[in-house]
Amino acid sequence: MSKASVLVIAVIGAMVLFPSCKKPESEGPLPSSLVFNVKDFGATGIKEDLAQEAIQRAVDACAAAGGGTVFIPPGQYTSGTIHLRSHIRLFVEAGATVYSLHDKSHFDKDALLYGEDLTNVTIEGRGVFDGGGAYDRRLKGDHEDDFIRPNQIQMEKLGLPLMRAFPKPDRTGKMVLLLRCTDVRIAGVSFVDSPSWTMHPVQCERLVIDGVYIRTSLEDGVWADGIDPDGCKDVRIANCTIETGDDALVFYSMDWFGPAKPCENITVTNCRLSSASSAIKFCDGNIAGIRNVTIDNCVITKSNRGIAFMTFDGGAVENIVLSNLTIETIRYEWFWWGDGEPFHFNIKKRSEVHANWPPEKDRPAGAIRNVKIQNVIARGYGSSICNGHPDSWLDGVSFENVKLIVAHDPNAAYDKAVHGLVFKQARNLSLKDVEIVWEGTPSEKWQSALALDEVQDVVLDGITAVQSPAADKAPAVLLNLVDDAVVRNCRAMEGTGTFLLLAGEGTKDILLERNDFRKARLPYSLAEGAKPEALKLGY
Repeated sequence: MSKASVLVIAVIGAMVLFPSCKKPESEGPLPSSLVFNVKDFGATGIKEDLAQEAIQRAVDACAAAGGGTVFIPPGQYTSGTIHLRSHIRLFVEAGATVYSLHDKSHFDKDALLYGEDLTNVTIEGRGVFDGGGAYDRRLKGDHEDDFIRPNQIQMEKLGLPLMRAFPKPDRTGKMVLLLRCTDVRIAGVSFVDSPSWTMHPVQCERLVIDGVYIRTSLEDGVWADGIDPDGCKDVRIANCTIETGDDALVFYSMDWFGPAKPCENITVTNCRLSSASSAIKFCDGNIAGIRNVTIDNCVITKSNRGIAFMTFDGGAVENIVLSNLTIETIRYEWFWWGDGEPFHFNIKKRSEVHANWPPEKDRPAGAIRNVKIQNVIARGYGSSICNGHPDSWLDGVSFENVKLIVAHDPNAAYDKAVHGLVFKQARNLSLKDVEIVWEGTPSEKWQSALALDEVQDVVLDGITAVQSPAADKAPAVLLNLVDDAVVRNCRAMEGTGTFLLLAGEGTKDILLERNDFRKARLPYSLAEGAKPEALKLGY
């Protein structure tokens, strides 16, 4: 018997066994040749009736027929884990909501929608997946998070109670967990109130996420990330709105589901992001690397941290372009990572962050290199601190056409901001057409607009800056232990005291040329330790 005959018999058999399998009556939103309506498999569309088995039967029947569309019509459906199959298009119609069941016994996987080693999987429509995430507020107790220990210490100094959010114990699972899947499309649908990460694609290839809406509580939604690609390749994320308690968009390279793979070849466009943690994060969990990423034409609002570059497990973050962004950061409660800062760079070893992590388990320090940030307007309440590591300096970071506005909230419980923008342990640094502005009532802690510490080979071209209004003796720009710098086309703003201060015995080869220091009382000065021959004047 020919393969074609076998296929015809299989399809006819599926139609006999599952009479709900039918061709669409008209062209429209369901172009697949076969449509499997979950109501024909026993789903009622009534929230109180468990729909898990009916939806799974529809998915399995569709797979048995060789693929097609599983159709969820308007109604309310409650379910535990649904196992997706290859060549399945799960279409959730407008007016349909799939609720995550508050019963862990119905989750054999840590997800509402689960797929493993699949090909050609689609989740789309205008319907909603509702995780029912809910939270309790209570004292921290013995729960420890070393990432936020500085915030905890600040709260303890102020004598304030360490209240925080915790997920309710009957809520479980991610909304989508896909392992090693190829040709995946998720489009149009909404995911709300996920109890855990909303989408976690792991080592998937050719992944498209388009026009998706994700929402969790910005006040309480701990661990409810938006989209977390882990070791994925060839990823396109576009036209999405993500408002999440925890990180909105996070790139990982971890070994939780097998040897770590790079997260690479990624484009993100036309998205709007909000997060009580980081809006965009190149995650600390990075073993094999995160590389070749462009993020363009996005708006970040109401985030505790705008863009975070972090690597704590030895991987590199490299070849990254961020462009045409607006960033607004605010300061959330103490238990969220971040401090209201638009930019954050940090290279660590695990033992340097986690008190109980043995140093002998550390991987070598990772790397952050070849990062270009351009055409950005950012406003925030914290210092943008960009730190390398003694063993691995930031390398090849570039800011171009960036306006950074630093504000202060005098009613906040604490404010750790000192300088507007800081780079420490960096080489091949370029800042071009960067403006740093202080806004509103100044903090007593504020100092310099720009501070460089242990930096080699830097170009400051077109910097516009002034020291904080609260720190007249601070310079607008501080260079400490800076080796080989060109300072050109820079402009002192009205009220500048000293524009440029050189500090440290290691500061040398600083060339000044074509700067406008007319509004500064002093164009430059030397602090103790700096040598006069470190400064060279050009034309």
